[in-house]
Amino acid sequence: MSRKKLNVFQCETPHRSQCGRGSERLAGMFDQASAGRIQVVIPTKNEAVTVGEIVTGVRPFAGEILVVDGHSDDGTADVARSLGVRVIFDHGKGKGEAIRTVIPYLTREITVFIDADGSHDPRDIPRLTAPIFAGEADHVSGSRLTGGSSELHGGFDECFRLMGSSFITACINSRFKVRLSESQNGFRAIRTDVLRALDLREDITTIEQEMIIKTLKKGYRMAEVPAHEYVRKAGYSKISLNKVAIRYVYSAVKYLYF
Repeated sequence: MSRKKLNVFQCETPHRSQCGRGSERLAGMFDQASAGRIQVVIPTKNEAVTVGEIVTGVRPFAGEILVVDGHSDDGTADVARSLGVRVIFDHGKGKGEAIRTVIPYLTREITVFIDADGSHDPRDIPRLTAPIFAGEADHVSGSRLTGGSSELHGGFDECFRLMGSSFITACINSRFKVRLSESQNGFRAIRTDVLRALDLREDITTIEQEMIIKTLKKGYRMAEVPAHEYVRKAGYSKISLNKVAIRYVYSAVKYLYF
């Protein structure tokens, strides 16, 4: 497949979109035919309390739902199966491995990734996928910086997470002469053939910045849309800054410049 012209679209609101009228119109016309072209992937690790709600929420927007479980010990897989969802197991290394593990099982045109903790609203999927349906983007990330966050503030941990995320995003923007507002959100849509072409390597949440960097590095079109981040309904963040901060920096430098 030929590479697309490198570009970044910032879709702000349905009335102030820079992605063009095509994506605005398609977001409002999302139907079962659109859903049939989408596979939603939900990575999980001990998310039994919330995974059922997420599965139910994404069902109107997906032709197929896949749960990728890191061998949860709280019955997460059983809950997903009870709702008729296919469950795939990874080796428990982290979110990155879950995303890499599911790629061979993807059969639809567009793949949407959404977290299982209730921090994302499945009703944002039409807006997230609209630039791809309109032919304006190959990869679209939800932005908490433009959509707002009910979680990413208030404490030192949140402060350092935001500072680190902003620094890496600034490096991405400088390297590729684009203007993204963030690079770490797990809520995203991507053309499945582009996802396969990225040759992803990360095992943990650093895969999210890897996906964006490689999308731009390979000349595909990147977009972002506002997506509010809600307070997680259950569970806890699997990210420990003390353990992963160096990996985030190493990963960013590695994929940006080498």
